[in-house]
Amino acid sequence: MEQTLQSLGGILLKSIPTIVFLIILHFYLKAMLFGPLDRILKQRRKLTDGARKVAEDSLAAAKRKADEYDIKLREARGVVYKEQEEMRKRWLEEQANEVAQARTRMEASVKTAREALAADAAAAQGSLKDASSTLADQIAETVLGRKAA
Repeated sequence: MEQTLQSLGGILLKSIPTIVFLIILHFYLKAMLFGPLDRILKQRRKLTDGARKVAEDSLAAAKRKADEYDIKLREARGVVYKEQEEMRKRWLEEQANEVAQARTRMEASVKTAREALAADAAAAQGSLKDASSTLADQIAETVLGRKAA
């Protein structure tokens, strides 16, 4: 057993430089490789997060502008529709006024035509009475052979 312990002690004594070398290698790699690598990764993460934040802010600003544009577009459409409705009402009123004026002119024209027709009818009736009495006298003269008084 003692020989095993001495062999183990010898092996341990021979491995001390390797252990020291591994410890030195560990700190060297940590300082020279992993430290700068960790700093670069942190910086990259920070830049990526910053770029992501800027992109999200830009996207939010674009969405706000799009919403404002939609609101202004709706308002503009409302104004245009209101103007169109007012114009349509004006046209309808103008058309109604023109129809009323045309109706008044036609009624006056019809009234004038009726009066003229009534005057023509009265004149024709008077001329028919005169012609009928003259014609009756002629018929009586012809039938009776003499003049009627």
